[in-house]
Amino acid sequence: MSAGLVKKPRLILFDLDGTLVDSVPDLARCIDGMMAQLEQPAWGEVRVREWVGNGVERLVKRALVGQLAGEPEAAAYARALPLFMTLYQRYNGQRSQLYPGVKPALERLGQAGYTLACVTNKAEQFTRPLLQALGIHDYFSLITSGDSLPRKKPDPLPLLHSAEHFGLSPTDALMVGDSSNDVQAARAAGFAIVCVPYGYNHGVDIRDSGPDAVIDSLEQLEGLFE
Repeated sequence: MSAGLVKKPRLILFDLDGTLVDSVPDLARCIDGMMAQLEQPAWGEVRVREWVGNGVERLVKRALVGQLAGEPEAAAYARALPLFMTLYQRYNGQRSQLYPGVKPALERLGQAGYTLACVTNKAEQFTRPLLQALGIHDYFSLITSGDSLPRKKPDPLPLLHSAEHFGLSPTDALMVGDSSNDVQAARAAGFAIVCVPYGYNHGVDIRDSGPDAVIDSLEQLEGLFE
């Protein structure tokens, strides 16, 4: 990693799951609880970790079919989703943890005068409670969830909405994420994109998606700026 890779932004958008927070422990607990209620075998944290990153609806479908692609029967999905949602409402934030360096990085960036926002595909009802449970909610001047707008990432709309909210051009903004969804959204919106390698990208190296830079910790982020 070297300095000057990314134009210094005025607005920094952060993805949530896989970038700021490892939420798999809670998600796996709820998926396995759902499967138990359906009298199906549990999948466990390792397997669920391969499936997260595209919203809970997709995660539930993957658990029902036991793989990344494919559609379950409509009746099975209609039965399973409410079970999962009830469990996740109860357990969201209990076992999830911030990745190392996240809180110090947000603190320093905020003090340095950057505007920070969160853009996630997680539903609003789960997003704010998770951010609050982990003590980082108040670092963000805007929080855009997966159901805040008509379309979510990889569509560029949530990113463009965030820049517009602050009266900024996409060239003044940076997206920080962990998945190909984040890279696609950023490219389509005209944002710079920096990724972390430790998140949820279905086992594929995020470097293959061609972000502007990859950093091991958010504490390295400011060192990239021109």
